[in-house]
Amino acid sequence: MLTLSRKAEIMPASPIRKLIPYSEEAKKRGVKVYHLNIGQPDVASPKEALNAVKNANPDYIPYPHSAGIESYRVGLAKYYQDLGINVTYQDINITTGGSEALQIALAVTCNPDDEVIVMEPFYTNYNSFAVQNDVKFVAIPTKIEDGFALPPISEFEKYITPKTKGIIVTNPGNPTGTLYPKEAIMELGKLAKKHQIYLYADEVYREFCYTDEPHFSCMHLEGVDDNVILLDSVSKRYSLCGVRIGAIVSKNKAVMNAVLRYAQARLCSPAYGQIAAEGALATPKEYFDMVRTEYINRRDFTVNALNNMEGVFCPNPMGAFYVLAALPIDDSEKFAQWLLEDFEYEKQTVMVAPAGGFYSNYELGKTQVRIAYVLKIEDLKNAMKCLEVALKQYPGRTIK
Repeated sequence: MLTLSRKAEIMPASPIRKLIPYSEEAKKRGVKVYHLNIGQPDVASPKEALNAVKNANPDYIPYPHSAGIESYRVGLAKYYQDLGINVTYQDINITTGGSEALQIALAVTCNPDDEVIVMEPFYTNYNSFAVQNDVKFVAIPTKIEDGFALPPISEFEKYITPKTKGIIVTNPGNPTGTLYPKEAIMELGKLAKKHQIYLYADEVYREFCYTDEPHFSCMHLEGVDDNVILLDSVSKRYSLCGVRIGAIVSKNKAVMNAVLRYAQARLCSPAYGQIAAEGALATPKEYFDMVRTEYINRRDFTVNALNNMEGVFCPNPMGAFYVLAALPIDDSEKFAQWLLEDFEYEKQTVMVAPAGGFYSNYELGKTQVRIAYVLKIEDLKNAMKCLEVALKQYPGRTIK
């Protein structure tokens, strides 16, 4: 009898992508779909990255080093050093996107049934990475009413067991956009040192912080060099999602030696992706200033528009480019599908990400959606109007 593996049976579908067939059908009907469901920026990639690819003219394309092209790692180390993160290129291994970075980090640090603490709601694909590595995720809930703020450290103590291997710290956060302040990260550092556990620091949205204070990295923590594993990516920073280049960064030599062995087993990360990423290191500050201003404007518009809709609550995020909003609906997955199958306003509709998949318990996010404000303001205006009309017409509306 032909069967699938247990992992294949329980591997969750992406709540962000599984509604794509419905959006494709809507487009075939001539309906314009505003994609607020996925973090795909519409801002241009830096010309420095694009020119690096255009100007590359090799006679052939060999395998890059399993740890990554050395000149890129040297340049990336300089990028971190400029942020006050004291690493060398030997502390860096280039990965195929930030996703592979976390997959490998879990693989080299966790045994089957080990536990990793994560704040929920959390990036949905974390679930998939846990399944792949037989890791048990232990979710600490955060509340939309509090802007998904980090729980008190005393709360973390309740969840730590002899099987706890570490805590995933996503800062700024996806799907919430929450930015943890320096003081909160320092408390997590003390906790990691006390219990000798890892901090898996997912900081791919580092450049998207909307406070006056600079981003405080887990790599800035003192006395926990061996505990911190930084997970990074060029996808959002440079609007280079498709090049699939990320990185694992750590001062822990044993971890990085193991990471290299895993990297060797999958040979290498894409050569042209690394060429683009290395070119992107020359992106001028003006680019980031422009992008930051644009996203602050998009965030302000989106949050204000949502909170002006009857029955909607949306906290104001201070990082990334997502909001998680509570809507007056019975079920966000049904609502998201209805938007694509049965609703249109002036031949337009909206695609959102149901939030249940960002929680360990679907019910906790049943009436919430994640919205990525990655479209230009004019498109966001049309999308918010569609959403406002849809909420009034939806059969499962909970406000009568």
